[in-house]
Amino acid sequence: MIDKRIIPLAIGGLGIGTTEFTIMGLLPDIARSLQVSIPEAGHLISAYALGVVIGAPLLIGYSVKFPPKKVLIALMILFTLFNGLSAVASDYTMMLIIRFMSGLPHGAFFGVGTVVAARMAGLGKKALYISLMFTGLTVANLAMVPLVTYIGHTFHWKWYFVIVAVIGLLALLFLKLWLPDLPKKEDSHFLEELKFLKNKQSWLILMITAIGFGGLFTWFSYITPLMTDMAGIKSSQMAYVMVLAGGGMVVGNLLGGFVTDKFGAEKTSPVLLFLMMLALTGVFFLSEYQTIALILTFVCGALSMAVSSPINIMMMKAAPNSEMMGAAFMQAAFNIANALGALLGGIPLEYGLSYNYPSLVGVGMVSIGLLICFRYLYLFGGKNDKRVMIDTEK
Repeated sequence: MIDKRIIPLAIGGLGIGTTEFTIMGLLPDIARSLQVSIPEAGHLISAYALGVVIGAPLLIGYSVKFPPKKVLIALMILFTLFNGLSAVASDYTMMLIIRFMSGLPHGAFFGVGTVVAARMAGLGKKALYISLMFTGLTVANLAMVPLVTYIGHTFHWKWYFVIVAVIGLLALLFLKLWLPDLPKKEDSHFLEELKFLKNKQSWLILMITAIGFGGLFTWFSYITPLMTDMAGIKSSQMAYVMVLAGGGMVVGNLLGGFVTDKFGAEKTSPVLLFLMMLALTGVFFLSEYQTIALILTFVCGALSMAVSSPINIMMMKAAPNSEMMGAAFMQAAFNIANALGALLGGIPLEYGLSYNYPSLVGVGMVSIGLLICFRYLYLFGGKNDKRVMIDTEK
């Protein structure tokens, strides 16, 4: 039976995942309504991602002296408020500002939530509890994004933000009711939290995340033209393809947590990176075969979320006195991976190459990430055989 204490974090993840990914399918509607081009509307995605990168360390840095439950509630209030304001934004400039503000609590929520989930977990279940928190994010991709995209297309795109705000209110309710009152961290301040950045170990993990996992975003950023042009999937069937990818994310997320608890983060991470290389190589060579392309969609979706637990566990080990700040920086690194994957994956397309070539770029990015991972293991692997150093009694 699922521990009900983790459910509020999962609901928060559901809201965050819904607001982050639904906008991609509604860009034409938003652009038309706000009287801007689709590329200009795409800046709303960039504004949100910039908010995540900036907000994660800043909000964590100024909240470490407060109890985690109060911090999570405050972050979810901000999230709910700004998503609600998005539904009443009257012009493009206002919408751009609000989307930036909406992204600010994203990374901080997952940063605090990751550590809270680990503290609530029993012995040998830390990675599983972290994966349970991220289940909300994966369910958003599986069910909420297609559903809310349909509602936005059928009625009005502003209903998308209304639904996200309602999810935020539900998260607030369950945070208040079910999340335990964990004690605050004593004798800490912003600069103290940032000291983990002096650690080479931490920078290697951030590089693995930003570069290595960015390889999968070369695939995901261009999945629609890949499947329609290469695999022969009809545009009207892409919603089902996205559900398939979302199903892979749900399975991979939970499996990644289970395997990490069983074998350890340092053993799991390089294996997952190697499997990413194989999967993206398969996408490059085999996407013209529809059945295989669909199987690879599920596999790549699974691998994209399987990495969350082991890489976050590695960061907790690298920053034992700054777990929340480390987890917040991980969220920033994941968003950098997203941006890098889309940017570098688009380069071969600018030269007229087919839509399977972004995945070849992804193979190169994952290869670099794997090399960095081997470097990390060579330097620090022997120091990380002990369990994650989180004082559950603080």
